Order: sequence, then structure tokens, then C-alpha cells
Amino acid sequence: MILSDKLILEEIEKGTILIEPFIRECLGTNSYDVHLGKHLATYTGRILDAKAHNEVEHFEIPPEGLVLEPGVLYLGVTEEYTETHAHVPFLEGKSSTGRLGIDIHATAGKGDVGFCNTWTLEISVSQPVRVYGGMPIGQLIYFSVEGEIEVMYNTKKNAKYNERTIRPVESMMWKNKF
Repeated sequence: MILSDKLILEEIEKGTILIEPFIRECLGTNSYDVHLGKHLATYTGRILDAKAHNEVEHFEIPPEGLVLEPGVLYLGVTEEYTETHAHVPFLEGKSSTGRLGIDIHATAGKGDVGFCNTWTLEISVSQPVRVYGGMPIGQLIYFSVEGEIEVMYNTKKNAKYNERTIRPVESMMWKNKF
């Protein structure tokens, strides 16, 4: 079940959902709009290695915006810090974002119960497009969970993305054993 606007507000009041900053006008019928933070990153190497810690270069979107180019994977971040303690959060691109040819996540649209952080975005574009810090970029949708949670994401010993950040975080695949 997807939470409605009223249920999202109730869960915020109970403390099971936290969105900072929370702007009431960003609450839709059954989602919450999130915005592109000013920090972006790109990988410094052309070939990425799943077993290596691939380095990134961080930079900021200037006030006049930044043109994103096809063929480059940009890591972005939401302005919003979120916590979800009883629901599964899904991050989807806004239709207006998609209609500009911007894809905000390659594979990682689902969060875990207990995820507490900003959201790193895996941004790619189909043609050059200028983006701006603070622009609406996606929407969070919350799903109910059936059954008890044994281990929340923020208490998992092997959770790779628990450190609170305002900048996008590169892949931590290299921390897996394979």
C-alpha cells in the first residue's frame, strides 16, 4: 500500500518519517517532491572497477546552472535529509524531469526501512540539459511493510551508506566480498 498525503503527515507527526527541510507545498497526493542539491560528483577514471574504490571529483552547481552532457554518469544528491523508520521509501523521477531527458537513478530507487540520509542520485541525460541546485528532481513514495523488521538499515553492521552527508556518495561495491 502506498501512503496518502494524510498518512505521510500522520507518520511525520509520529516520527516514523522525517523530511528536513519539510515544505508542505511539496507534499503531493501520495508523494513528497525532493530537490537537487548543489553538490555533484563524477568519477575520475574512465573505466570503473567493481572491486576497487573508484575516486570521484566533487563540484558545485553554480547559480547560473550547469549543463549535463550525455555519456557521463553524474552523482547528485537531494537537498532533503530523510529518515524512514517504518516504511519502504521509493525515489522516482518527476515526470517533468523525465520529459527533459533526465534519469535520476540507474537502479537504486528503493530505500530500506531505517535509511537515514540524503539520497545519492545516479543522473544521466539523453541530450545536453541545464540543471540548477534546488530544482525539483524526484518524488518520494512510501510503502507499508508487512511483518516485523529484524535489522533496520541504520543498525546493520555492513551498511555502506550510513554516514550522514550533504554530498553524493560514490559506489561502495568494493566493500562487498566477491
